[in-house]
Amino acid sequence: MKLRRKWRRVRKAPQAPQVTEMDEVPRPDWDSFETILSNVMENPEEAGFIFSIMIQVDPDSVVLKISNSLGSVHDTDYSRECKVALLARLLTNQDLGTNWNNLSVSSQSTLKCVLLDRIMLEESKAIITRLCDIVSDLAVSLLPDNNWPELLPFLHKCLTDSTSNSCSRLSAFLLYAQLADKTGETVVGCVKDLHSLFLNTLNNDDTLNDLDVRITATMAVIRFIQCVSSLNEKAQFQDLLPGMMRTLTDALSNNDLEDAAVNVLNLFIELARNEPKFLRRQLVVIVGTMFEIAENKSLEEIRHLAVEFMLTLVEAKEKVPGMMKKVPLFTNTCFAILVNLTLDIKDEPRFHTAEPIWHISGATKSCSFGLNCLKRLSIALGGKTVTPIAMEQLPSYLVAPEWEKRHAALLAIAQISEGSSKVMIRYLEQFVNMVLHSFHDPHPRVRWAAVHAIHQLLIHFCPHLQAQYHNQILPALAAAMDDCQNPRVQAFAAASVVIFCQFGSPETIEPYVDGLLKKLVVLLQNDNQMVHEEALIALGAIADLSKEHFHKYYDFVMPYLKALLVNANDKSDEALGRNALQCISSVGMAVGKEKFRDDIKQVMDLLKLFQESQVKDFDTIPHILVAWIKICKVIGKDLLPYMSIILPPTVEFSQLEPDKTVPSDELDDSIHKVKLRDEIICIRGEILLWGKSVAVSVLGSFAQMLEEDFYPWISQAASILVPLLKFYIHRDTREIACKAMSPLLLSAKLATVKGTAQGGNDYFNQLSGHIILAMGDALSSEPETKVCVTKLQELIRCLVICGQTVNEAQIRSIIDEIKHVIAESSRRKGELSERVKSEDFDAEEAELLRDERE
Repeated sequence: MKLRRKWRRVRKAPQAPQVTEMDEVPRPDWDSFETILSNVMENPEEAGFIFSIMIQVDPDSVVLKISNSLGSVHDTDYSRECKVALLARLLTNQDLGTNWNNLSVSSQSTLKCVLLDRIMLEESKAIITRLCDIVSDLAVSLLPDNNWPELLPFLHKCLTDSTSNSCSRLSAFLLYAQLADKTGETVVGCVKDLHSLFLNTLNNDDTLNDLDVRITATMAVIRFIQCVSSLNEKAQFQDLLPGMMRTLTDALSNNDLEDAAVNVLNLFIELARNEPKFLRRQLVVIVGTMFEIAENKSLEEIRHLAVEFMLTLVEAKEKVPGMMKKVPLFTNTCFAILVNLTLDIKDEPRFHTAEPIWHISGATKSCSFGLNCLKRLSIALGGKTVTPIAMEQLPSYLVAPEWEKRHAALLAIAQISEGSSKVMIRYLEQFVNMVLHSFHDPHPRVRWAAVHAIHQLLIHFCPHLQAQYHNQILPALAAAMDDCQNPRVQAFAAASVVIFCQFGSPETIEPYVDGLLKKLVVLLQNDNQMVHEEALIALGAIADLSKEHFHKYYDFVMPYLKALLVNANDKSDEALGRNALQCISSVGMAVGKEKFRDDIKQVMDLLKLFQESQVKDFDTIPHILVAWIKICKVIGKDLLPYMSIILPPTVEFSQLEPDKTVPSDELDDSIHKVKLRDEIICIRGEILLWGKSVAVSVLGSFAQMLEEDFYPWISQAASILVPLLKFYIHRDTREIACKAMSPLLLSAKLATVKGTAQGGNDYFNQLSGHIILAMGDALSSEPETKVCVTKLQELIRCLVICGQTVNEAQIRSIIDEIKHVIAESSRRKGELSERVKSEDFDAEEAELLRDERE
């Protein structure tokens, strides 16, 4: 820590002042250079000025003096390491006023010799690493033009000279690894000469005890495999794999080298990701070693890396899951290891109140990792491989006396349901029975896990599960709502009713509405906010699904819901208010305008007040917008007087932009700073993207429902929606924007026909031309095939609305874009045909290909 802290201080040394002929420059005292250098490293704020002057006056002398002092017997390792770090900055950075290109040819030549000599003599591994970093960084620009011809022969000599010690051999392998990584093809010519050196190092008894060298050689081999392009050249390394694996296991047996073993494991994962087929011939040995590590190694990080290696292989870009299935008992062992990881969980007291309800309270890093890997395994290998193993292994867990095992089995069922759904559906009765039996488990964590499993099955087997097993699932969920001592179980049961309703049919829910509503009303009296919220959402979902069947319950629930909304203006009740609002709008849409009529005015006024109180709450505004959409579908053009209230937050949310620097795969978990009116506000990525898609949906829904009366807002809506056709960081937003195009055009056409549109036909022709061309442009650049289908369908609708207003130039442009789509489709079909020819192709992948062809 002392070294790292002081090196940070060196990095903050002042930049060299800009000296001109007019400046009075103090004469550098070169006789005191060592003292000045020592002071710079100890106190850069005070001594940095003099050092900066020296750099500017004579950079060659500064660099050479530092390099020549690296072997000083009077310096500590710490002092020498500081000097190497400073030298690296002087040669590779601009901020101290010098770099390699500023040195004279003579100084460069001298420095190259000094660096290689120092590497040959150095015994400190930390300093060796820093010296190798400098050499490899310089070699990137020097080797391609043969400006360092001594370097590669020097490395070869380090490995072949009988006088070389282990440190110089380590340095040579480290530099080969770095050069392969940084210069690639430049060092490919060394492959033939190096093979025997690698083989001897990894397999020769003389080096069995020199683990550092073997580890570094292994790293170099992996780098070389990835930098050579020829399959024949890659094949030369096949016989090195057994020695590399022995090196890995030996390193893992040495507690002092666990960090190095972690680095090697990470490189093996990189190799599995980029060159999976290279590992084919040695796969049984390699996977066997990784299994042994994953099952027996006590260090969590190393166990996880071994599992990550195997998962990387089955997910490899070269489509090699079939290759993995041919390894004896691979899937059985891997599945067992992953389930075993999920047993690492603690029964925390806060489980009963933890939010969100699906959070696995008490789960360790190993448990979470195992669950994630179970999902990845099932998606990569498919149900035909994973389902039989799950059915074989999980029943014994479900009857085990330890609650952790019963809990793990249920979570495993939930995790594999997505990737294995096409095969699991054939055995769905067995899985449903396993899960529902656990609804009566004596341990609350197991009962929660059972509800969680049903929740996932309802998602991944919809609507089949809802249609076939409603008579078992809904009564079980209703009974789970009675688990008063365990509010998370109650809340999750209500949330699972929501999922049932999203994918069910009115006929499946109707026989159970009475019983479910009675349970939910009881939950609405619960003081637990989590239970209360989920019960409200479930009530709205039942109304959404049962539609006209909900008439007889309207008078029973609506007064209660309005009372909740009246009391929800307080900031502390915002979640309650938005859920009550969602529920009211769902109930209103279910019963229709006639039944809802007497309450519409009061509900709209309450909604207006609630929106005004939550104007800066970005968690709540999207929920309010969803309610406006539903109410618009109920009351239609009666919504017009409220447009001045609805449109401002809609426009604001639709125009929010996520930070451009945030990778798209991290958007949901990130916090973004966005400008709203005159303020900079922070907003979660999940809410930002969902809210943006909801706002876009509002514009499309209003155009559809209000028809020609939406005319005053068409231009503004088009200016917002058209750019979102290419909003590539969020699929839902651009799909919804695409589906809004035809309602916008129809609204404009109706306004033109009825004479309310200013500009008449010219206005409509201009708008339609703009939208048609934009949709064509977005079509050819669409990265997702399914969204491309949506865009084609919506383009057809727009063309039908536009009719003969589409001119020849627009038609030609559209045809060109469609030709591009057809060409891309043909290209994808060709790629699928090539995959069939793989020697690892099997029935599982054939089924995946059928899906992709569709």
